[in-house]
Amino acid sequence: MQTVTVALGERSYPIFIGEQLLGQRACFEPYLAGRQVCIVSNETIAPLHLAQLEKTLAGFDITTAILPDGEKYKTLATLETIFDRLLAARHTRKTTLIALGGGVVGDMTGFAAACYQRGIAFIQVPTTLLAQVDSSVGGKTAVNHARGKNMIGAFYQPRSVVIDTATLATLPAREFAAGIAEVIKYGLIVDADFFGWLERSMPALLARDSVALTHAIKVSCEAKARVVEADENESGLRAILNLGHTFGHAIETATGYSEWLHGEAIAVGMIMAVDLSARLGWIETSVTERLIALVRAAGLPVKAPAAIAVSRFIELMQVDKKVLDGKLRLVLLKALGEACVSDAVAQPLIESAIRDHCE
Repeated sequence: MQTVTVALGERSYPIFIGEQLLGQRACFEPYLAGRQVCIVSNETIAPLHLAQLEKTLAGFDITTAILPDGEKYKTLATLETIFDRLLAARHTRKTTLIALGGGVVGDMTGFAAACYQRGIAFIQVPTTLLAQVDSSVGGKTAVNHARGKNMIGAFYQPRSVVIDTATLATLPAREFAAGIAEVIKYGLIVDADFFGWLERSMPALLARDSVALTHAIKVSCEAKARVVEADENESGLRAILNLGHTFGHAIETATGYSEWLHGEAIAVGMIMAVDLSARLGWIETSVTERLIALVRAAGLPVKAPAAIAVSRFIELMQVDKKVLDGKLRLVLLKALGEACVSDAVAQPLIESAIRDHCE
């Protein structure tokens, strides 16, 4: 088992990475606030992994909340399901929520934990690659709104993150590829050597080789932990973790959170952002070419849907958490492995980067 620590003073927490950790009571018990536990999962993941976790936590007072599966259910209405279960079972402030599932389950469970009785403990148990390398770490919790993604939420850190790589064995290939998009992101924004490793190791990753997979997850978690430690509430540096997300969220919103997976949209969004960086003269066009090749090798899309007009893209991008004083701020690259945030990019240049990467 590998351990990465997110160092946030009294709120520091471990990220455990290894195989068969769902069966390791020591990964859970020290981080539970009391005897009451509510495990939140969804209709797809619960039949696969819930029984194992319940067995591991035998002796605790366990409630379960099973949500519908899919990004389109990441709403305030679905959040009520969690609150209903907590209240019906009379959960107190000493309860602990456990998020067993992908990013949608993790985001909603974390947000529920931040809200229930003004804040209770929670643990992340991510079962998708995307959640393991990104959304489970750092304390961002939220639900979507029809007008914008993740616009209603809170910064709220978990007590621990338990990454059982064995859960990836049941992950569909499309979902697995979507997670690789966020892994690629870390190479782009903070670690050029890791980007090169991904170019060489993509076949091993796609084959779910345990050594390659553990390395990719650990490096990704370490990269995110360091950024979160420096800027927990995204007042500056942490925004670089959103490379491609302003473009990608526009794709997700325009397609109703149902046609494209988050990682698929982010893959295309990163291509647009990196291409825009090249158009500004900050990086060589070869970086864009390498990224497109890597995204394609991962089995991810490299073009946005043609049905989304450029004007609609821009409209949706304006509903973004990084917009400040009416100015659209974009995460771009100064170099491979070095990201920055800029609000000084002319709109025609943004439009051309979008247009050239739509079907």
